[in-house]
Amino acid sequence: MGGSGFDWKLPHHPKLPKGKVIGLIVLDGWGEANADQYNCIHVAETPVMDSLKKGAPERWRLVRAHGTAVGLPTEDDMGNSEVGHNALGAGRIFAQGAKLVDAALASGKIFEGEGFKYVKESFATNTLHLIGLMSDGGVHSRLDQLLLLLKGASEHGAKKIRVHVLTDGRDVLDGSSVGFAEILENDLAKLREKGVDAQVASGGGRMYVTMDRYENDWSVVKRGWDAQVLGEAPYKFKNAVEAIKTLRAEPNANDQYLPPFVIVDDSGKPVGPIVDGDAVVTFNFRADRMVMIAKALEYADFDKFDRVRVPKIRYAGMLQYDGELKLPSRYLVEPPEIDRTSGEYLTYNGVRTFACSETVKFGHVTFFWNGNRSGYFNDKMEEYVEIPSDSGITFNVQPKMKAVEIAEKARDAILSGKFEQVRVNLPNGDMVGHTGDIEATIVACKAADEAVKIILDAIERVGGIYVVTADHGNAEDMVKRNKTGQPLLDKSGNIQILTSHTLQPVPIAIGGPGLAPGVRFRKDLPSGGLANVAATVMNLHGFQAPSDYEPSLIEVADN
Repeated sequence: MGGSGFDWKLPHHPKLPKGKVIGLIVLDGWGEANADQYNCIHVAETPVMDSLKKGAPERWRLVRAHGTAVGLPTEDDMGNSEVGHNALGAGRIFAQGAKLVDAALASGKIFEGEGFKYVKESFATNTLHLIGLMSDGGVHSRLDQLLLLLKGASEHGAKKIRVHVLTDGRDVLDGSSVGFAEILENDLAKLREKGVDAQVASGGGRMYVTMDRYENDWSVVKRGWDAQVLGEAPYKFKNAVEAIKTLRAEPNANDQYLPPFVIVDDSGKPVGPIVDGDAVVTFNFRADRMVMIAKALEYADFDKFDRVRVPKIRYAGMLQYDGELKLPSRYLVEPPEIDRTSGEYLTYNGVRTFACSETVKFGHVTFFWNGNRSGYFNDKMEEYVEIPSDSGITFNVQPKMKAVEIAEKARDAILSGKFEQVRVNLPNGDMVGHTGDIEATIVACKAADEAVKIILDAIERVGGIYVVTADHGNAEDMVKRNKTGQPLLDKSGNIQILTSHTLQPVPIAIGGPGLAPGVRFRKDLPSGGLANVAATVMNLHGFQAPSDYEPSLIEVADN
């Protein structure tokens, strides 16, 4: 609970009363996009969410949930549940992803952290392997970060280093991989002059080797595993530049889809298979295309392909790639240190809090909401309830998930009179949206809408206030599109399904019988984002937010 000597007391809001019960609903993966047949939220029967939008225009708006609004480097970075809930709970924007890595490298903190200390235990006797995208695109990785990691690792005792490169051509120009390989080979040559045995060990194109996502095609990861771990690939070369130039000269070749290759010594032996005792770091900072390789490297129990040989390694990611799966369990760069979250302030100011979701998003509505912090701020003031998610099936099989159960727990908490804030995450739009099953996602959106109704009905009964929002988009657009927004087709003429999050804004709606007359969304914050929600909620609880919080989205008009 709050630090000693720090004043946690929030001033009262001059125009808004304290003590109202607030139902705070986060719809996961629920963005706002054009209405067409690939917008599952539009297609689904969602009368409750529709009514919030059509009801009072001054009490419904969109907020940004991607890119710089949630601390990610660029406006091309999709939001995700971790950074989204960080922003919703913290009320301020904290650096995430690449920015965190930059800071950790610049300060040298990366080499003092638990993750690096763990992989360092292999340096005396074994090899350090670095696997990732060789690119300066800044979307998944950056070459300058790799070069700093190489330099730092060698200065901290790595005697033998092998780099497993994936060529880009997607976030950067096709063909740029040759220049990147020359820069990398140049730095590795300098390390060799200093007595470090450093060289490229394998490679391949990102879309054909290693970097699949959302369990779309495990054969992509297997091709990487075979080259990186087993030292087996259809092509063998003496160095990476020669490999990339030669393979690019084949008809229809491009960086994204280069076939896997291994680098061999003069006797034809691969120079860098991963063996027992080695250390492995995946150096991409963006998570979505690292989760699958992380599973293959970390999980003892793994059945997605035959790994043939499973070396006992020390593995760490650049960052933790999945907060739900806690994967990987070791990572070089810690998530942002987020202090003074809205949850801590409100608990300190007498707001009793109930938070609930099912397993896949329970951590988001608690741990990530509270600034990457486990447990209660005050167990006498808070209650967190986790409903077990369905296991052993994909979520499109049971698209309703636990939405009703979550809503019923929230309803009971609201009606109990024990809590002033009842906070839930309804995961359906996101978890079912990731499966790419459009019909199931439509069912999922309807189920989430029905859950919202259960909670809003309870708020109505106790004279409370509701805040309904989302953490990022997903279910509102289920098809890949070209630059003009038209759906992309595959070779057979079928639409290409989009299973990922999106760059779309998300709605926020306020209302309920407890909402003071004259409360409306301000017109002067058009670029408001998720981080503005915390101050908004504090106001609705009857408090003014701390001065360094992103400004509240609401104002109170004099009637």
